[in-house]
Amino acid sequence: MPNPSQYTNLNTIKFLMYNVHQTEELLEANRYAAYDKSSIDLLLDSVKTFCDKSLHPFIKEMDEKPSSFANGVITIHPQFESILKESGEMGLVAAMFEEKDGGLQLPNIVFHTLYFMMEAANNHVTGYLGLTAGAANLIVSFGNDFLKETYAQKMMSLEWTGTMCLTEPQAGSSLSDVKTTASLQEDGTYKINGQKIFISSGDHQFAENIIHLVLARTEGAPSGTKGVSLFVVPKKIVAADGSLGKQQVIVAGEFEKLGQRGYCTSHLVFEDSVGHMIGDENQGLIYMFQMMNEARIATGRMGTGIASAAFYSSLEYAKERPQGRKLTSSGKKDLDEDQTLIINHPDVKRMLLFQKAIVEGSLSLVMQAAHYVDLEHISEGEEKERYNLLLELLTPIAKTYPSEKGLEAVSTGLQVLGGYGFCMDFILQQYYRDIRIISIYEGTTGIQSLDLLGRKVGLKNGKVLEWLAEEIQSTIKEASAHDSLQFNIRVLGESLNSIQQVLGALMPHAQNGDFERYLADATIFMDLFGTVVMGWQWLKIGVSAQKALDTNDSTYATDFYESKLHTLQFFYKYEMSRCKGLSKTIMNELALTIDMKLSYLD
Repeated sequence: MPNPSQYTNLNTIKFLMYNVHQTEELLEANRYAAYDKSSIDLLLDSVKTFCDKSLHPFIKEMDEKPSSFANGVITIHPQFESILKESGEMGLVAAMFEEKDGGLQLPNIVFHTLYFMMEAANNHVTGYLGLTAGAANLIVSFGNDFLKETYAQKMMSLEWTGTMCLTEPQAGSSLSDVKTTASLQEDGTYKINGQKIFISSGDHQFAENIIHLVLARTEGAPSGTKGVSLFVVPKKIVAADGSLGKQQVIVAGEFEKLGQRGYCTSHLVFEDSVGHMIGDENQGLIYMFQMMNEARIATGRMGTGIASAAFYSSLEYAKERPQGRKLTSSGKKDLDEDQTLIINHPDVKRMLLFQKAIVEGSLSLVMQAAHYVDLEHISEGEEKERYNLLLELLTPIAKTYPSEKGLEAVSTGLQVLGGYGFCMDFILQQYYRDIRIISIYEGTTGIQSLDLLGRKVGLKNGKVLEWLAEEIQSTIKEASAHDSLQFNIRVLGESLNSIQQVLGALMPHAQNGDFERYLADATIFMDLFGTVVMGWQWLKIGVSAQKALDTNDSTYATDFYESKLHTLQFFYKYEMSRCKGLSKTIMNELALTIDMKLSYLD
């Protein structure tokens, strides 16, 4: 079967950007005065054309001809040469940077939307761009003038690409155990020694240089995370005149992966590699969290993109595959009738609606997080802090919900195809393999859940959680003007209250110092919290769709708006109804994952 032509819906993208998240209002701010709706639409259309021509046609081939390692060099698919060149020319890395730093100062919500489109088209591509953007942004934010001038500009143009090097064989999620060392030299540089594993886009043949951001310990540094510093370590030494010298980072291998096989994952070794410290000593993890948090939202966005491509692939199949017959009023099938298309079966429609609900709701969630970044940029004082902390609270959810539910959505899409979904001729199996890593990248679901329950809900003594509740209540107030949304208002209000009830039940454990019990069901809490936040996003979508119908807005067809309302009701019937059960599970006094012998697992 040829690669399905559709992987996203540009009308839905624009509806979410303009109607739901009011991007046009954002463009009125001085910071974004260079843009208007017409220029943003032109950019969206241009990137969609780029995706159609240069990205989407190669996704299967990148899986079938993956990145490979030989003689100390990693080779990636030849199409990446033109992809990186075109992306640099289009400013797809420079887009996120301020004009004063040589960037395009594009609104963050538009930046993430462009990358979502690329990830839906071909999820093997954007890691090379996104990690470069994140690494360059970290240098711009915390580096000195030398680092900015030497490295950042060439990364923005994609002449050079970038990575972040955190993980070591003994230090995965536990970055306090990093052992890579940094020894100060007389000229102010450092010699870096150690090895890093699972380094995405760690080596390839289509950049003149690759700039690694490396966590390492200086001599005599405190133990744990308080003793970690951050260094710029180029693959090739950069001379004072800008010319490139010898290679100083050893590529020891390439990990062969289940999915995302066109996106290389490397094992790097540093042996007296010359590095430059970013910022102050022992502050490396604090700096790196900027890039990590950006990467977490990007990871959720990537999961959304893969799920989008899988949805449209399974939808196309369901519209073409005849199988079975519809039941008659007698409860039997008329065998003289032609077979019906499987899209006419209620259970298939349920599976397709589930995918649509997850994809469009997750995209709205990613846009919500990006919108908070933009609002923070154009605000001052307490308002600026509010949006910054709302973003902090939403970040683990924006990473986790699309990755976990996106995986479930892709699995559901594969189920739509039945046995063919399990066959290599159809791309669903590839999307299933590709998305499996997303809930592991940039901190596993367990790590994100501990962050949410252990840190984020307590920000400013719970004040930030109150702010999020106010945001949700504001949407509920808007929805109250529409009779069609009264059921959703009630369910969302009850589900929001359930979060407070759960926290009320858990808090005594924390107050008594029993943090293990407090956090034992953090992943279940994440599921609950994420579902409520998604319910909020779908109510926002529903309000915008109902307003459009009430005002006879002809921007999109009536069926388009009605489809949003129908999917809203689907999400509330099939997903929001889970909140009660999740709440009961968390509040159950049985501590079954704590009060047990390990031998019970034998």
